[in-house]
Amino acid sequence: MKIAFICTEKLPSPAVKGGAIQLMIDGIAPFISQNHSLTIFSITDCSLPLTEKSGNIEYIRFPKESYEENVAAELTKRTFDVIHVFNRPAGLVKYYKEASPASAFVLSVHNDMFSPLKITKELAEQAIEQSTFITTVSEYIKRTITGRYELPSDKVEVVYSGIDLEQYVPAWTEKGKKIRKSMRKEWNVANKKVILFIGRLAKTKGPHILIQCMSEVLACHHDAVLVIVGGKWFSDNGWNDYVEQLHQLAKPYGEKIIFTNYIPAEKIPPIFLISDVFVCSSQWHEPLARVHYEAMAAGVPIITTNRGGNAEVIHHMENGLVIDDYQNIHSFSKAIHFMLTHREKALQMAKNGRNYVEEHFSFTHVAARLEAIYRRAYNIVQKIKTGVSHKE
Repeated sequence: MKIAFICTEKLPSPAVKGGAIQLMIDGIAPFISQNHSLTIFSITDCSLPLTEKSGNIEYIRFPKESYEENVAAELTKRTFDVIHVFNRPAGLVKYYKEASPASAFVLSVHNDMFSPLKITKELAEQAIEQSTFITTVSEYIKRTITGRYELPSDKVEVVYSGIDLEQYVPAWTEKGKKIRKSMRKEWNVANKKVILFIGRLAKTKGPHILIQCMSEVLACHHDAVLVIVGGKWFSDNGWNDYVEQLHQLAKPYGEKIIFTNYIPAEKIPPIFLISDVFVCSSQWHEPLARVHYEAMAAGVPIITTNRGGNAEVIHHMENGLVIDDYQNIHSFSKAIHFMLTHREKALQMAKNGRNYVEEHFSFTHVAARLEAIYRRAYNIVQKIKTGVSHKE
């Protein structure tokens, strides 16, 4: 089949500036392109050419300012069996379906894109009607659609994201131990108990909660250090009021709190190995943060919040700890204390997490699930073209 991926206008593909969608595309594209011709549309970036080919993958990039119009114009010049639109239901309706009416359309939803704050009821209903299939990154995101709109139960399917397992070395392996020792020396935390946060420095991600709980953590663990990895917005290390607030909150702790700024995606896997516990402190309805897959793959004990889809992959006391009282700093300090004190139990949860991600969340799993949906979508469109209803 000839398949097209249409990325969002936020970040380029490949993921030279990060982004969960872009990282997912990087992971699945090599597998999808083994059996199909794949064209990936994304925005331009100064580090990338306007067009390039790599095996069965072609990249076409347009400026952010007129991105959707340019992609639609290109679609009119080509023929695709399946077009996968990432996270832009309105774009599908306004631009892409009209430009390629004979194609099957798969719409993947990675955030609450069907919120009335983001799309009108009319456009949402049209996007549902014009999509051959809709996939979501979690059951939570699926409910944000099915709870608002009526659609056939078999039209929307959860396809969890995944990870490149080869990039992640479990912390307990000999290689993992060597990387851990080297990375901890590099970051000057060799003899510390490291609490790790990775994510955008945004209030919804909750790093302020972790800083605030450090006084209680340090009361029991004098050698604890909080390492905060991330920038204001993906590769942007600029400051805003919230970033300023974080640094002011951290100031009394001195070297007990370390800000690394943004770290490129390819350098993230070994960063996990400096930690004794990884904490996802999400305060918003997180669709399902991909850092969970990463931390599981790295073999690091995980603490997360019961927000959005997080608890769909982290199961309390099995492969991590799940905090219900997500705004309470005592809940975090208590969970961190548990992980730093009960090391054998923490290690077992980490090993359970690695096994879980190996069994369900490698990019080979994700690609296979999507390829099956592409084939179903293609067959439905072919039957419609020949006058046979897909319900028969």
